[in-house]
Amino acid sequence: MIQVLPACQNLQEQVELILQLLHQEASLRSQDTTAVEASLRKAISPKFEIVFAGAFSAGKSMLINALLERELLYSAEGHATGTECYIEYAETEDRERVVLTFLSEAEIREQALTLCKKLSLSAPQNINQPEVIDLLCQGCQAIVQQEGGESKSERAKQAKALLLLLEGYVANREHIHTLNNATYSMEQFNFSNLKEAASYARRGNNSAVLKRIEYHCYHPLLQDGNVLIDMPGIDAPVKRDAELTYRKIEDPETSAVVCVLKPASAGDMTTEETELLEKMRANPGIRDRVFYVFNRIDETWYNSQLRQRLEDLIHSQFRETPKVYKTSGLLGFYGSQIKGTSGRDRYGLDTVFVESVKGLNGQEETPQFVYAFNNYCGTSRKLPSNFRISINGYESPNENYVRILSEWGTPLINQLIQDSGIDEFRDAITRYLTLEKRPQLFASLADDLQPVCISLRKHYLSLYRELDSQPREIEAMKAQELSRLNQQLQQIGQEFRQHIADEINQVVTNTCQYFEDDFNKLQSRMIRRLDELLDSFSVRSAYQRATLSHPRNATAPLLAVLVEALYSLSNQLEDILVESSQEVIASFFQRLVERIRKSDYYRNLYRLLGNDGGIEQQLKVLEKQITQALISEAKVECDRYVRESPRFYDEGTFSIYQFRQTLLQTSQGYDCESMVEAEPAIRQLLKLDFEPKVSTTIKRNFRQTINQTINTQLLPMATYQADEILQQYNQARTYLEQTLAKEAEEKITRNNRFLQEVKQKIEEYNQAISGINACLQAMQLYEKVLPEIRETDFIPVVVNEEVTETSE
Repeated sequence: MIQVLPACQNLQEQVELILQLLHQEASLRSQDTTAVEASLRKAISPKFEIVFAGAFSAGKSMLINALLERELLYSAEGHATGTECYIEYAETEDRERVVLTFLSEAEIREQALTLCKKLSLSAPQNINQPEVIDLLCQGCQAIVQQEGGESKSERAKQAKALLLLLEGYVANREHIHTLNNATYSMEQFNFSNLKEAASYARRGNNSAVLKRIEYHCYHPLLQDGNVLIDMPGIDAPVKRDAELTYRKIEDPETSAVVCVLKPASAGDMTTEETELLEKMRANPGIRDRVFYVFNRIDETWYNSQLRQRLEDLIHSQFRETPKVYKTSGLLGFYGSQIKGTSGRDRYGLDTVFVESVKGLNGQEETPQFVYAFNNYCGTSRKLPSNFRISINGYESPNENYVRILSEWGTPLINQLIQDSGIDEFRDAITRYLTLEKRPQLFASLADDLQPVCISLRKHYLSLYRELDSQPREIEAMKAQELSRLNQQLQQIGQEFRQHIADEINQVVTNTCQYFEDDFNKLQSRMIRRLDELLDSFSVRSAYQRATLSHPRNATAPLLAVLVEALYSLSNQLEDILVESSQEVIASFFQRLVERIRKSDYYRNLYRLLGNDGGIEQQLKVLEKQITQALISEAKVECDRYVRESPRFYDEGTFSIYQFRQTLLQTSQGYDCESMVEAEPAIRQLLKLDFEPKVSTTIKRNFRQTINQTINTQLLPMATYQADEILQQYNQARTYLEQTLAKEAEEKITRNNRFLQEVKQKIEEYNQAISGINACLQAMQLYEKVLPEIRETDFIPVVVNEEVTETSE
């Protein structure tokens, strides 16, 4: 049950009001409020989810058991389970309960296939066939025996995982649906209390087929919405299980992480552990709420090299991290469990470890804790000198364990728990969750809100002072406006000149897409027109024009036909270039006028003068001048087409070869028909001459001509017009005086309205900040209070006879 302080009951509405005020101001909308929203969700959330994340066998489940001092979660060597476990608060002991959600048959089949592939076993086609299950189970058992035990190698662990999965499927077949995840309350299993349900879920074969377990447990650590979450290992053999953990780490609902790491037993950080740290740092919902736990610390007690590598890792990568702990969950948890045992139950062998002790053929097995306990007593060198303990080789591990505890009892158990580091870790996380968590969440919220509040406060003060300094009388307002007239006209002229310069720059740097499209059309039309002229060229018509020029002769040379063709093609290409140039310029000026009309300076000019100051008239005149200039340039450009290309008759070129071949063909007779028969060859000759000319025009020469013409004509006009606008001061003053009275009245009314709106926003801001600060002070976060806007903030102060604003 979350206890909300009275001063914090309206926190959400107050913070949201601040964000709403921020978003109302156009100049402040770009400020990122993601962090504020995330920290607010954390501060008001009814749940505080603490994810225990790490590799399989890192000891996550054991740590949770140790924290709660109850054996809730399944904990064993190897890839035993991919189950999600959520442990929440139950308000009383008699309201404790468990909710079980099973994997679907499809998910179990997928896991079985993945493990079979890793173990090189035949993949099952149908896991509902008993003979298939038996065969796979035999294969798993054989692998475990070959490897020397289920904890001896990764392969053995995976074989054990598959064995438990198959056994769990067979044992729970009635609860497993084909495609859906079936969910059951513990009452549906006839469990009367949490202990029975937890015992069922903790068994390896049951745990293997459970997708999710929800425990509702009566424990003070779980109060205030704290939820402990145990996720599958980040190195899970089934990729989907590992991805599930990573997604939970990235989930904004995740509030803190207990990162259980394996370097104490492995020596180094794994790739998966490094990725886990990166994903934690990327989640703004977690921030620095991370506990780094190096579990299995007891393994470093017997290996100096491993111990040194761990210390080097912590010193190099976790030196500035405050929440670093070294634990042995195994020793700490079971140490707490055997405290209540005695010699009558062989210190837990007949109670706590009864399932582990049961062996095949009546032979007693040794629990993992007993091995670890004996090593601790015999070779760890952790015990103070007053503990003189011997490990006898003639006794079994279980016998040594019972004898040692009968000799040393509770003092030894207490020392074991102390050395395990579990008490230190439990005290730290308990202190954090009960004393530090809430203040830290609210402090983070205050830190994230601080820049937002500073921006809003500065904005409101600046706006208020500006509005408050405006004249309140019509005559004063008119005088103020007229005093600014010259400056406004000058500013309009500068903006107009800069606008024209920007437009020209876009043209000459090829960044105006509209202009590029227009010029591309010009290029296409020139190329297309040349193709049309060549295709339609008539040798007979050219021949006729040549003979008409020389009536005494009845024949004409090839050169005469070519001359007529050169004149005809050049003139017709000139027509299309002139027409296209006119369209390019007309389109350019149309767009320019439209953009000018939409500009702020143009609207301001109309307000001051009642007209555009002659801008559009000047642009019309200039458009005609530029158009005429480009028509002239186009005529000059195409007039040069009449001359053959300089290298047209060079030896060794294809054009001279084509010319000679054409000449040879036309020399077969002296009448028109001999020339007409060579028409394809003559067209080819003309194509060889004209294509390079046109290409040079449209790709190199004429674009530069257009750019330079626009540049040299438009820029001087812009400078001239800017000066002309400034020269119209008297007209502007006369016009403005006629409209200023009404304008001034409207502006005073508008300023007063804006001023009242700012006052209202300031009042809303102060109310919200006052409420948030009351909450922070109730949390004793006095240094985190947010800035209010006080009456004194509006009063200028005099320093060294200079008026300055009060500090903000």
